[in-house]
Amino acid sequence: MVVRRRAKPLLIVIIILSILVVFATGIVCTYLYFVGPVDTSSKANIEVIIPSGTSTNTIATILKKKRLIKNEFFFKMYIKLNNVNSLKASTYVMRQNMSLKEIIAVLEKGSSPNVRITFKEGVRLSEYAREIAKNTNCDYEEVIDTLKNKDYINKLIDKYWFLTEDILDDDIYYPLEGYLAPDTYHFESMNVELEKIIETMLDETEKKWERYRNVLQNNIHQYITMASLVELEGTNTDNRKTLVGIFNNRLERNMNLGSDVTTYYALQYPMDKDLTTAQFATDNPYNTRATSMKGKMPIGPICNPSISSIEASVYPTKSSYLYFVADKHGNIYYTRTLAEHNAKVLEIKEKGDWIW
Repeated sequence: MVVRRRAKPLLIVIIILSILVVFATGIVCTYLYFVGPVDTSSKANIEVIIPSGTSTNTIATILKKKRLIKNEFFFKMYIKLNNVNSLKASTYVMRQNMSLKEIIAVLEKGSSPNVRITFKEGVRLSEYAREIAKNTNCDYEEVIDTLKNKDYINKLIDKYWFLTEDILDDDIYYPLEGYLAPDTYHFESMNVELEKIIETMLDETEKKWERYRNVLQNNIHQYITMASLVELEGTNTDNRKTLVGIFNNRLERNMNLGSDVTTYYALQYPMDKDLTTAQFATDNPYNTRATSMKGKMPIGPICNPSISSIEASVYPTKSSYLYFVADKHGNIYYTRTLAEHNAKVLEIKEKGDWIW
């Protein structure tokens, strides 16, 4: 009888082919992973500065630190495999939802938006209008008129969840005061449309405020107004939270908030200018020093606040304090009674640390 043996060579071939398929699949999956975006859901603009003479190795490091690529070694290998000859020095605006191919294409082209505008925290909307006029072909008066245009504001209210009819009060100077996110923005040219600038800023506001939405929606105008006060009165999230708690205590006791910064805004005076006793007493729905403003918030925000101040407004620190005063070094002192407050003011003056 003849005994037939299995064809071992065929089995070996099958095993080898299977290993090769698994290996090839792994290579393809790894490749697709590293060429894909770091975060497909992110739309935030990230500024990337590539100085003249920067090596490919350093560019890879810069991009990794900005979380725009997943792996420095793969970035350099991709460049070699695709015969990328030149990555240009420039200032770029990129996003984490860009693929590796898109990022390298931008670096090869060397293009970048021509207009870069920085809107600082704690600054009034009128100053934002000046920044827009300075950096674009929009006229200052055109910017102001658009920011006050009720028809346009109503369209924005329909578009954005955080804009309510509270901002349409006739006594409010600028309906969008407090609602435009401070940040650095990039636009393609000086001919950018004003509405695009405004709505780009509002889009950023929407992203930054979304995590507080459940709380803010209870009374968003008051939260943002409070945030704008402590933006100018405080210096960091912790002391701003304490200040919000103090302001809340004063409101509960039907006291004036007594915030000097509201008087400056009411009069539209620069913050470095001295005011008289009569000016501090000016009857104005923004001025919390006025007798008529006992137990009342300003009618609206007095600047565009930072996320730190939004955080403070939403999650204040409770205390029994009713008064606070700051010295010229930015130190803030809290007291419970008017007598304690006056004593602290005298102490600061005697030390030569009075802010004025």
